Amino acid sequence: MRTDTAIITMLVASFAACSPTTDEAAPAETAEAAAAPIAAFGAGENVSPFAIGSLQAASLRDAAFAPANDNMTLAINVTKADVDALLTAAGLATDVLQLSVQPLIVRTPDRVLLFDTGNGPSGMLSASMATAGVEPAEVTDIFISHSHGDHVNGLVDADGALAFPNADIHISVNEWAAMQVNVQLASRVTAISPRVVAFEPGADRVPGTVKAVDIQGHTPGHSGFLITSGEASLLYIGDTMHHSVISVQRPDWTIAFDGDAPLAQESRKAVLASAAGSGQRVYSVHFPFPGLGKFENRGGTFVWVAE
Repeated sequence: MRTDTAIITMLVASFAACSPTTDEAAPAETAEAAAAPIAAFGAGENVSPFAIGSLQAASLRDAAFAPANDNMTLAINVTKADVDALLTAAGLATDVLQLSVQPLIVRTPDRVLLFDTGNGPSGMLSASMATAGVEPAEVTDIFISHSHGDHVNGLVDADGALAFPNADIHISVNEWAAMQVNVQLASRVTAISPRVVAFEPGADRVPGTVKAVDIQGHTPGHSGFLITSGEASLLYIGDTMHHSVISVQRPDWTIAFDGDAPLAQESRKAVLASAAGSGQRVYSVHFPFPGLGKFENRGGTFVWVAE
């Protein structure tokens, strides 16, 4: 297992690799300023547009789920009383744990990028994309954080065909290998194989715009993605964290979904420390919609500050 310090060093290096120096940033910023503005996404109850530098982005609501607060899903290494106290202090109910699912869409001058694809036919991503004004055929690139159903089921439609027929599907080599031996995903693997572009952990995917971030522990090849435009950036954290209070304020509480729980806990702490220390803007697919904000260190406890 990597130490917490080693993971923090790795993450800081990953962020820095995508952050241009002042000298490097100037030509790109000049080019961006000279280019025609990128069209914003449509807004609605289930679509929340925002900008990343000159890029246009939007949170797309897909689903919500509410597992019981019974130490079977989150915080499985502590007691319900521990969880109740934390939730009550945050002004939240203690009977269930409210979790959201919201893939991210980003428009560049020449691409439409989708980060994870939600629950598929049982979710509402298609309706949210329609509100945003995006047709499935317009998506050029899909970035998969990992292969759990609420992130990959939307790759195919109700008939098992590609839901985004013109998109390259970017997924880490380790996660793709795990998908290929998962019998429950066999039909999806067959459907998406011609479009898969497997990458090494931490690789550039769209140079200067999207870089994978190796955030280990949740699944064999779990990845975050750092999206950059000029001096602005957004860190998409995938399933590094699930709950905006429990996962953030108690990152060492075990999550049942994590394949390597001790490593995932170290990764959570490393992401929190690095992002809070740098003021990194963050996107969380499972935090309350729209999942956009920052982490802050308040007296030794990290907290989520939504935009």
